[in-house]
Amino acid sequence: MKHTVRIAGVIVGHSELEHTVPEDGRAWGTFRPGLGYELVQPVFRIFARAVPHDGGATDAKLLEEYYESREKLQLELQSARGARIPTSAIHIVDYSVEDGSMPLRIEVLISDPAYWNLRAGVR
Repeated sequence: MKHTVRIAGVIVGHSELEHTVPEDGRAWGTFRPGLGYELVQPVFRIFARAVPHDGGATDAKLLEEYYESREKLQLELQSARGARIPTSAIHIVDYSVEDGSMPLRIEVLISDPAYWNLRAGVR
């Protein structure tokens, strides 16, 4: 099922959210950036600098800056039909500078039971 991430109506990218743990409200998958990704990429690159891909030490101050900046983005997740899906967090893993062969990934926290019922085919 295709999901779209938007900021102020602009498409940031898409994902099938092919992996889920419904009991935790977690979904994640490969992220395909759209034209609007360049608007938010600097924020997700803060995370990449705060939590190094190579396992280096986490920079707590930079990580806090990331969380504050991400919250201000007010990203929205939409279903394939364009319905807004309530989320408590949308995180895009972007280590493209450190490892250009690594695909972008999205991780989403979804607390809406209706979303999970729909994915499970429950009516």
